Formats: sequence, C-alpha cells, structure tokens
Amino acid sequence: MIETVTVDTASGAYPVLIGSGLLENLGVHLPIEAGRGVLITDENVAQHYRDTVLAALEASGWKILCVCTVAAGEGSKSFATVEKLCNEILENAIDRGTVVFALGGGVVGDLAGFAAAILLRGVPFVQIPTTLLAQVDSSVGGKTGINAPSGKNLIGAFYQPKAVIIDTDTLKTLPEREIRAGYAEIAKYGLIYDVAFWDWLQENVQKLLSGDSAALRRAVARSCAIKAEIVAKDEKETDDIRALLNFGHTFGHALERAAEYDDRLRHGEAVAVGMVMAANLSESLALCPQGTAEDIADHLRSAGLPVKPPFSIAPQEMMDYMRYDKKSRAGVLRFVLLWEIGRAFVGDGVSEDSLTGVLRKCL
Repeated sequence: MIETVTVDTASGAYPVLIGSGLLENLGVHLPIEAGRGVLITDENVAQHYRDTVLAALEASGWKILCVCTVAAGEGSKSFATVEKLCNEILENAIDRGTVVFALGGGVVGDLAGFAAAILLRGVPFVQIPTTLLAQVDSSVGGKTGINAPSGKNLIGAFYQPKAVIIDTDTLKTLPEREIRAGYAEIAKYGLIYDVAFWDWLQENVQKLLSGDSAALRRAVARSCAIKAEIVAKDEKETDDIRALLNFGHTFGHALERAAEYDDRLRHGEAVAVGMVMAANLSESLALCPQGTAEDIADHLRSAGLPVKPPFSIAPQEMMDYMRYDKKSRAGVLRFVLLWEIGRAFVGDGVSEDSLTGVLRKCL
C-alpha cells in the first residue's frame, strides 16, 4: 500500500510517496523521466541502501554519473563539505537536467538540497529519506542548508524537491535512539496543529516505537500531510504560519549549539527538551492551561525522550545562543507558543525576566 501526500507550493507541486519496499522499485515511482543523475549519501546509509538504489535507478534507465559519500553526522553540514560535493559533481559534466538524489537522513537531505540549489543555479533533486526524523520533517517543504559557527541552519535556501520517496522499511535498520528522536517531530505536529492526532499518539506511541508498520505509516503520512498544509500556506516563512513548525526549536537549536552538535543530544532530543521549555513559557505567560507542560513532558518521557538537557548550561548562555534564532526580528526573540494542545502561534515581546525564569526552571 502506498500513500501519497501532495505538497502544493508557489514553486510547484510534488508528491510524497509513503510505503514499504519502495527502494527496490525506485525508478518506477519517480514522477520524472529517466535521465542522468548523481547520488549523495553518507557512510552509514551507503552500507545498507546504496546498491539497492543504484540497481533500481539503473534498471529504470537512469545513468548515475557519480556517488558522493559524506561523513555521517552534523559535522558534514559545512561549507567545506558543500565545496567538496559541488566540485566532485561538476567534474562529471552535469547539466541543468541532471538530478541530485539525496539518500539518507536530515543531514544528507539538507546538504544535497543546498548543493542542488546552487549547482548551475539550480538542478532538480529528489529526497529519499531513511530516518524517521527526515521522513516526517526535513525531507518535506524545501528547507535546505548548512550550519554556521553562530548556529544551526543559518546558511541555506528554500528549494523544493521534485519528489520525496519514503520507504518505511528503512526504519528497520535504525537504532532505537534514532526512532525515538524522530518521534519528537511527530509529536510536534499534534501539539501545534492537530489535537486528534496528539490523542492518537498518546494511545499508539509504543506501537510506533516498537516498529508496527501500520502505525508508522499512519504517523508518517499524517505528519507529512500537516507539514504540506502549512508549507502550502507559507512556503518561505514570511507570514508566521510556517514558523509554527519550529515549536521547541528556538530552545532546541540553542541546546544543540551548546553541545557542539555532538552525540550528547540528537536533533529530535533537543526538540523534545525545547518543546517542554516552550510549553513552560506558554504557561508562565498564562497563555495555555496550567499542567500542559507536564502533560507534554510525561508523554515524551513515555517515548524515552529527554525533557531536560543532559548537561549543565547557564540561562545566560542559552539566551546568548538563542539570539541567533532565524525567527528573531530586529534583535527581538520570537517564540512558537501554545494556546492549548493543537493550537500554536508565534509570539514576541517575551520579557527577559519571564524567559530567564523558565530557563532556570527547565535547565
């Protein structure tokens, strides 16, 4: 069974296909004619899926000019890696019809999408996400980019793929920690947009984490559908609608930077902690019902996710890191806050005293 979600933006519409066994017949599912392509992946994913993807593409008439393999992890989201990738790809005499295939998690997708956006001022690309986090979040919506010393994802472009092919079988080779980290982004969709989905997650979280295929497919499909709805309304985050997808991320990105993007805190884990902080901030401002933050924390704990950072960080250090958040305007921090579970908004004017109080409570 294949589920299809359509992402319809001003830049064009494209399908997100979700199902089992899609990699083995990848070429059949692509909505573009076979031609020339390049494959970008990382060292871990290459061991599992590179040969399968290459065989499927070549069987459908694709000519893959080169396979570019980057180191796994956030460290690859750098100018140095982008430069190396672009030079390697250009050496193979690509043209503007050459398709970049991004096979991997969020790092590979962000990196490959950014390279595609700048190569020859734009070549087509296809997302083939292999982690839960990438399948439900980063592969959909066209945000691409790399990290900077000042913070995460501060350099990049809005650049939509031609298709997103999600084979849920790839989740079977993921470590348990990666599944849990990806689940944080799934929970986010219920919190900001769909209370009925949140209620379903409350009942089915353990099925998801244990790898139940039907539950995973439903969760991935609903997450992608919510993101597609939001991106269609605000493709380039100009109207504060798409910014809702950053619930917990202002805090989470600051924590990732504090951890120097090392293994102490995965992105999804940082988002989980950040969502609890954002809910606490919402409560402290009397915006959402008291007890909301603890209800969220209880659910995330049940999913095996952290609700406090696994290291010590001072409130002022957090404040300094958060000032680089992309939602800031004229130096003023802005946060995604909750009216209630299922209803979020972007707010500014949070006083430093209020923010410091929440940081002291949550850190």
